Amino acid sequence: MFEKLSLLPLGHIIRNKSIQNFLFLVVIQSSNILISIISMPLLIQSIGLDQFGLVNLSLSVIILLNILVGFGYNLSAPKDVAVNQQDKNALSHLVSNVFSGKVLLATLATAAVIIGVFGFNLFKEYQTILLFSCLLLFSEATLPLWFFQGMEKMKLISITNIFSKLLFLMGIVMFIHQPEQSKWVNFLMGFFGLSINIFLLFYIHTFLEIKFFRPEFSAIWKSLKENVLFFFSNLASHISINGGLIILSFFSAAETLGMYSLAERVVMVLRLFPALVIQAVFPNASKLFQKDQPAFFRFLKKIYFRVLIFGAIIALGAHFTAPWIIKVLSRSELVESITYLKILAAVPFVACLNVGNVTIMLVADLKNLLFKASWMMCVYMLISASVFTSLWGGIGLCFAIIATEIVVFLICLVLLYRRNPTLFRGFYS
Repeated sequence: MFEKLSLLPLGHIIRNKSIQNFLFLVVIQSSNILISIISMPLLIQSIGLDQFGLVNLSLSVIILLNILVGFGYNLSAPKDVAVNQQDKNALSHLVSNVFSGKVLLATLATAAVIIGVFGFNLFKEYQTILLFSCLLLFSEATLPLWFFQGMEKMKLISITNIFSKLLFLMGIVMFIHQPEQSKWVNFLMGFFGLSINIFLLFYIHTFLEIKFFRPEFSAIWKSLKENVLFFFSNLASHISINGGLIILSFFSAAETLGMYSLAERVVMVLRLFPALVIQAVFPNASKLFQKDQPAFFRFLKKIYFRVLIFGAIIALGAHFTAPWIIKVLSRSELVESITYLKILAAVPFVACLNVGNVTIMLVADLKNLLFKASWMMCVYMLISASVFTSLWGGIGLCFAIIATEIVVFLICLVLLYRRNPTLFRGFYS
């Protein structure tokens, strides 16, 4: 029996570039989540609950602005890098223009924050914290994740990401001890992230022989116009995913918000699974789509089948272990929160249904379909969540979130069939 097990192509599976991409993306996201969990009690103890809330509020504003800084490059750039892997000159121009464009957007976003603070006196309670947090915009602008993803070389960036987060954790322990030091929390995160990114840029230039040219503003402007639909798609997805808690706040008490927020945070972590799969297979799928479409469809069908199986396992596992998960995280038995988690556990599996559609839209450059689907999902979510929450509270919101995932899958099916029936039949036949 052991001889048979040894014959299984485990080494071949591990060497598969798409699986490697997925595993390294999991490492990156897991380290981010783990450091966040570890840093929370440290920060609350050091700066107090009030300042901790303002730090997180500032971070929420920055995350929203980071959608502008990213401007869809996280979707378009990996494909461009993957297609031009062997052309160093084309890669050099691409890398130079993407980084220049993102730094320009980070500068504009920072200017908008400064104008908001000093010109219109916005963000009154956390102006200083927000200003110091702007360094995170430049950390996002210089993050070369998209480059290594397209090159299918994720090992280095996953290691450096962990190192950056550990430096941030060390910085909290060493430098953050009083409430008045809260302005340095997000600054430290941005500082260490930016420092690591500069090292990665040096590595790209020195060891991968990628040259950095002066920004070509015509090429940057062209890429921004091409990515505008990706930008609005990301914005709509951000609203759809993070808007539920805001809607619930209009209809429920603070205690209910806390109960739902705990369950939602767990589910949002699990929901990363289909998104990570898409990011992992995207470079290889793009190359196959360009060279051999039948091979592309075979590859995507194989991935899709496995994703659905693992998605079902994740959903069932979360449903049946909900009481244990809530007890570990809250150190108490919160019945209402357990109920929310048991219902929302279906979200990861339902989200997996759309992996095939989204991958096809990305590799076929169907940005307009992705844009339409994202905003139709956003509108449906806002309407259904408002109605369901007003009628049934937190449980209604849970079912609205699940219904939104199902509806966006159906929307993508219809849009793909109507726009490109050949691709639709190639995958679903």
